Amino acid sequence: MAKSKSEQIEELLEKGVANIYPSRKFLEERLDSGQKLKIYQGFDPTGNTLHMGSMVGILKLKQFQELGHEVIFLIGDYTAMIGDPDKKTARQPLTREQVLANCRDYQKQAGKILNFKGKNPVALKFNSQWLSKLTFADTLNLLTNFTVQRMLERDLFEERIKSGNPLYLHEFMYPIMQAYDSVAMDVDGEIGGNDQTFNMLSGRDLMRNLKNKEKFVLTMKLLEDPTGKKMGKTEGNMITLNDSPADMFGKVMSWPDNMITLGFELCTQSTVSEVADIEKMLKSGVNPRDLKAELGKEIVTLYHSKQKALEAEKEFNQIFREKNNPDQMPEIKVKNQSYNIVNLLLMSRLVDSKSEGKRLVEQNGVKLDDKTIVSWKADVAPKNGAVLKVGKRKFAKLVIK
Repeated sequence: MAKSKSEQIEELLEKGVANIYPSRKFLEERLDSGQKLKIYQGFDPTGNTLHMGSMVGILKLKQFQELGHEVIFLIGDYTAMIGDPDKKTARQPLTREQVLANCRDYQKQAGKILNFKGKNPVALKFNSQWLSKLTFADTLNLLTNFTVQRMLERDLFEERIKSGNPLYLHEFMYPIMQAYDSVAMDVDGEIGGNDQTFNMLSGRDLMRNLKNKEKFVLTMKLLEDPTGKKMGKTEGNMITLNDSPADMFGKVMSWPDNMITLGFELCTQSTVSEVADIEKMLKSGVNPRDLKAELGKEIVTLYHSKQKALEAEKEFNQIFREKNNPDQMPEIKVKNQSYNIVNLLLMSRLVDSKSEGKRLVEQNGVKLDDKTIVSWKADVAPKNGAVLKVGKRKFAKLVIK
């Protein structure tokens, strides 16, 4: 049954939302007015793929698009060359070539959720279109809208100063550049993660100063583990849109049980009431593993297909419940000789570097025919058909040539 406009607005204002500035009432009245709003979210291509954290905002943009509003998918190809400041150290600058290579597939990946063609298509923009044209005089004029005291209110700048790590002047420019994106596109609102609140509110201030316009800011809850860490590369559990269905499903199954409700809220198209039902089921004693499997299948279905989701669940159960190796795995041809285990991992394309291979061996994450390799200096002589395993989900069959 199709939802009414009021029901769609209610879902938009509640699901996954952390805060709305200046207020929920302000945005609700504008949505009820029937006015077509212009909304955007920016994505800095600091990596070569979008990930599940990126898709939280993209699912929210989809709700705006379905209500008939003008949605902009902004690629921060200019801001990415500096990078949003980190709490510990300055980010390593990226070249324009690196940035453009990273965002090559962004539209295709976002297109799994957003409609870039047909009726009311999402607009794709790059902020180099305006930021690269600013003169030094233009930049100085922008800076007159911000104070050092205001910049130092950003928590990560405060933490950097307290830790004694250098805080460079160019890092103050990042929130100002992001603020100018709103002015250049003359938007009505911006969406982003809760950790982007300072930057987005800087844009709200600049819109008021330069255009005398009230811009709303909608911040989303973050996809993070119970300790408050965002799901990312360093934790080894970031789900990217380049992941295979099996990897997507397996990573969801590795999430702690108390992430299940948040996962349904932020990473699926489940309604607010359906998410509440999931929470009730958990409290009533339903096996969390079963709900996590449903979450994994919903996520895989969104970005691959329902059939791929069912296959991923079957393979996962085969490996982890029945303790068997998967039916299908890459076959790597090797000589009938001994190999250093790290070199063998590289040959099998189960790791991307020697340092990664060494680290995984030291963490007891590498097995050859179910025997754990305890030293990265070890030499092994694989038998024909031996199975090399990394972690819980990566396998390769070694075939003597």
